[in-house]
Amino acid sequence: MRPVSRRALVTALTAALLAGCGAGHGTGRSPSGEPGRTTTPDPRPSAGRARVPGPGVPVRLEIPAIGVDTPVIRLGLAPDRTVQVPPVTAHDRAGWYRHSPAPGQDGPSVILGHVTVGPYGDGVFRHLARLRRGDRIVARLENGTAAEFAVDSVRRVAKADFPTDEVYGRTGRPELRLITCGGPRTGDGYRDNVIVFAVPPSAGP
Repeated sequence: MRPVSRRALVTALTAALLAGCGAGHGTGRSPSGEPGRTTTPDPRPSAGRARVPGPGVPVRLEIPAIGVDTPVIRLGLAPDRTVQVPPVTAHDRAGWYRHSPAPGQDGPSVILGHVTVGPYGDGVFRHLARLRRGDRIVARLENGTAAEFAVDSVRRVAKADFPTDEVYGRTGRPELRLITCGGPRTGDGYRDNVIVFAVPPSAGP
């Protein structure tokens, strides 16, 4: 399969969040009735980044500082090769993009969540922007282990200026990226993204 750039992948991820954080309905569709995901084709990681074996995948995410304790579902690609987003439901959950490294593996693991879920109110990442440097994050894995992180920084950026390399660029250690929408509403979505950068506790912050 033809590899694509990191920019294409992250553009796909953020566009998916733009659709998913709107005033969508319980079916997981946007207000227009279209599926809540981007149309960027084939947003798979470049060659050399292997898919993670099943036992290492995250199944739960805990962020005590903002009261998050959520199951984590796996997000992949739809049949049209667009990025999936978590379904818009009353019991909102975070989603791990399974073509990124699993938490605890070298590289940035990407977990997406909604800030709002249409008629159901707050999304699982509603208070993500409240996190502060040093706050603890725990990703629990299917094999019974856990990967712990500490918040390094929290940024709100315009979707048009998404920092692709900073978010998805290769790293020499396990890192975590939590992404949701933020800023003012624009039509059926939000103008900005809120991005949490987290690193292993032993690395700082």
